[in-house]
Amino acid sequence: MEGKRSSLFLRANDYRLIKELWAFDGNRIAVRFAYEWHDDSGNWFRSYGNENWEFDEDGLMRLRLASINDLPIKESDRKYHWPLGRRPDTHPGLSELGL
Repeated sequence: MEGKRSSLFLRANDYRLIKELWAFDGNRIAVRFAYEWHDDSGNWFRSYGNENWEFDEDGLMRLRLASINDLPIKESDRKYHWPLGRRPDTHPGLSELGL
């Protein structure tokens, strides 16, 4: 699956991401995320999941675990419509979008 994920991700076009803090405890952080993208054939996807990060004493990440699911969506079902780049502060987050 790792090889499949890598090849899919390399073909991701018009990638837009939203992350939200899920939990924080000392040197560990958990976030949930969803991103929208399309492949070279114009098929749209919403990929979503969770990431767990662990940091060392110097604040450097020493461990990252992620669980990611790809859901095919219609272009008309997209929720992220800002120009490429950083998500605008005024754009709703995952909770506000019901994701």
